[in-house]
Parts: sequence; C-alpha cells; structure tokens
Amino acid sequence: MIKEWLSANPVGIEDGLRHDKWCAMMWPRLRLLYELLSEHGSLWMTLDDNEVHRARSLLDEVFSAECCVGQIAWQKRTSRENRATLSPSFDHLLVYSKALPDTWKHRRNLLLPTQEGYSNPDGDPRGVWASIPFSAQGFRENQVYAIITPTGVKHQPPKGRCWGATEPEFDKLKAEGLVYWPKGGNGKPRIKQFPDRAKGLVPMTLWPSSEVGDTEDSKKELLAIFSDREVVDFHAPKPPALIQRVLQIATKADSIVLDSFAGTGSTGHAVLKQNQSDGGKRHFILAEMEDYADTLTAERVRRVINGYKFQGVQKSELLRENVSWRTITKADELVHRVEGIENLEAHRFERIKKEIKDGELIVTGENTTAEYVEGLGNTFTYCTLGDAVELDKVLQGETLPPFVGLGAALFHMATNRSLDPACIDESQFYLGETENQHYWLIYRPDLEWLKSADAALTLSRAKAFSEAKPNKKHLVFAPARYISQKLLNEQNIPVEFVPLPFALYRIERAQ
Repeated sequence: MIKEWLSANPVGIEDGLRHDKWCAMMWPRLRLLYELLSEHGSLWMTLDDNEVHRARSLLDEVFSAECCVGQIAWQKRTSRENRATLSPSFDHLLVYSKALPDTWKHRRNLLLPTQEGYSNPDGDPRGVWASIPFSAQGFRENQVYAIITPTGVKHQPPKGRCWGATEPEFDKLKAEGLVYWPKGGNGKPRIKQFPDRAKGLVPMTLWPSSEVGDTEDSKKELLAIFSDREVVDFHAPKPPALIQRVLQIATKADSIVLDSFAGTGSTGHAVLKQNQSDGGKRHFILAEMEDYADTLTAERVRRVINGYKFQGVQKSELLRENVSWRTITKADELVHRVEGIENLEAHRFERIKKEIKDGELIVTGENTTAEYVEGLGNTFTYCTLGDAVELDKVLQGETLPPFVGLGAALFHMATNRSLDPACIDESQFYLGETENQHYWLIYRPDLEWLKSADAALTLSRAKAFSEAKPNKKHLVFAPARYISQKLLNEQNIPVEFVPLPFALYRIERAQ
C-alpha cells in the first residue's frame, strides 16, 4: 500500500507537500507501533534535522507529550562536509514510552554498565575496584559529623553537602574494608565500588561517536561483512554499537525488539551481539519492504550468525604532500618522486594507490588480506508476505485467495498465533495445531468446487479428521456442513464446525 501511494505521490525536494506526505506515511505506522508496544516498552526513532520537529509533533499526538522520555543527539559523523551550508554532525533519537518517564525509568535498565576506572592499587584480594565520593547533595543533620583519617586529619562534609551515610553506617563500611583514603591517607574518604556492585551510569543526551560509532564506521563494517561483493549500495547504515546502547538502556534479557525500518539489519546484528555480551535471550523482529530485504537485510543476519570470510585491505602510507600552486608549477618533480616510490615499493604491495583528498596528494601501498570472522550463533526465520486476502473482493466473489493465504488468516483469527507453513497439508485440508486443538480448512480456490457437496463437512469427513489426529478437539472451517453439531456430540466426535467468515460467492438470483 505504501509503495502504491508513493508511486502516485512521488516525493521530491521541490515538492511543497513533501513534509505533509512524510507525516501521512508515518502517522499510521506510529499508531500501529503504539498498539504493538508493550506497557513496559519504549519507542526509539532515529532521524535527522529535516523532520525531527514534525516527528515530535506526531509522537506527542500518539503517545502524549508527557510520555516523551527525551531527545538524544548522536554524533553520526566526524568528517567535515565542505559542500554543505553547515556540516551535519548529529542525528536525533526520540524516545517515547506508554508510561510516564519517571515510571518507565524504574521498569527498565536505565543505568549503563561501565568498565572504566577500575584498578587495584592496594592489592585488595577481592579484585579491581573504583572509588566514588562519600558525600551527597543537600543537608541531613544525622549525616553531618567529623571524620578523622588514619593520619589524623579531620574532615567535615564539603560545603553545601553532607556525608553519604550516617556515622554508624560509615563505621560499618570501614569495618568491611570499603573505605579508601586518597592523598596518602590525608584526603576525604571515598568508597570502594567493585564491578558486581556498581550501580551504573545514567545515560546522557549526548552520545559521541567514540562511544557508539558513526556512519563511516558502520559502512566499513557493512563492507567487511559483504567483502565478496563489488558494491553495497546503502547510505549511512546505523552502527550496531548505537543500537546496543539502546538495548542496554531499554530492554531486559528476554525482551522482543521490533525494527519496522530494518534497512541493513543493524538491529538484528546488535541484538545478537548484546545477547552474546550479557547472556540475554532477546528476540528481534525486522520488517523491510524494499527489494534488498533478503539479499542484504536477512543476508547480513545470516552471515553474522554463521560467520563470514572477510577480505580486507592493509594500507601503508608512502607519501603525503600538500597540493599548492607551487607544487603544480613543479608537477614534473612531484610526478618523478611518485614514480620513484612506485619503482622502489612495487615489490611490497599488490598495488600503489594515488589520490588527492582535501588538498593533499596521498600515495598508499595496498595488500589484500583474507580473514574469517567467527559467527555469533543463533537462528532466525525469514518470512515474506503472501498474496493479499482482499476481503472486499472475496465478499463480491471477484477473487479467491490461495489455501495458505486464507488458512493463515483463519488460523490467526482462531488462535492469535502465526501459522507454521511446515505443518500445512493442503491435500488433507490440515492447517496446524495448538496445545488443545487441531485446525482444518475445507477449501480450494475453485468457485465451482466450493459450490459442490465436496466442500462440505460430512460425518465421514469429521470421523476421518478425528481419527487422523486423535486425543485433541478439532475446529473445521468449511463453506457448509451436512452434519449437525448435535449428532457430532452424540457420537462423541470432537469436531466443531465454523462457517467461513465471509461469502465465497454471490447469489446472482433466487430461483
């Protein structure tokens, strides 16, 4: 539907309604995502400056402005774009939840783990530790007292603050060996914090590329995964490290993560990496409507699960020279120098690359290397949409859906589950089962057959169904039946008839 709408309403830079069209495309998706979102979940939306203010208006309408958790700036690139009016460095992450932010932060793992700053300068047998200040904001009378260091120095709390605990609690921390005295024992006390007791860090709204990657790094990683291809034509894929940061903040170990604009599959990659990192069992659902859904999105996930060969390039810089008017007037000398480097270094490299970039001539020697990246393990299922079951046309007898298409719709309506194609036996009219029941569909996409007695549930057919799959009840969808429910019950045949929920053909006229 989206593709049809966009083909009839193409969006270009000169289109005065392009922002309206973007909102019209996003609105139903956001409404659906809101319905799919769990009560404890959150929606994270990444976009640039073009639509961010309109996106906030849409999300405020869908979630309410009070449910905006925040807006994060992500440093998506570190190189300068000299062709732009202002070189864009940041994208935005909009974060919304169904719960109010103060409620949501207690439901989620809002604190980020940290491994920085740990050491063991005093040889503590418990291992590495980091120290945190023993003071707190505000004034609490029972947390204001004098502390004397092992060297005899007397300390009061910092001005405008109090100590981090009462005096008896501080004495307990000392007895447990958790107090650290800096400056050779003269400084104010600090508390030892071991990694297993660390509370973590509250996320900031500025995420630098040094922490979560940028689009240049993510493009290089994508090219490495698909190093066997000449071209991977995708602009600015998201780095998995960025999405891992989101997962660390917003998910639990068993969460379901949905990405409705899957692109290159970075979200699936990030979920697999995060599960490997913390032992989680998160599941991901990726949706992509473009033609590369299988060859790029799903193929990336396959490769990072199973492992892949990486054919990379080792580079050695041989010359870097500023290109100025002076070098141009003496171009022959520069060319002679480059040719000399080529003659001298050619035996070491497969190729010598020469390029001018940002006003510099760079000569680089390159060799191709082959490596193998171990897979992250796990599995996933790749699904595509089947033929549309257009109910309006079915009601009018204009089209008849295939068995699998209609069966999937009916099975989901009856069970609220997806139909497993591996269970279907179309020749026997069998769809699948749940814990307590089997499901059957007497149907062929043939109008004359559907009008015949062959399409009805009969006593013999009901017995055959119950004998073929014993020990459970049976639900049978069919256009008609030649056996009453009362007779089925009297003969202890655990079959229940359900008429198809729409007419399969019209009555042209009554005779």
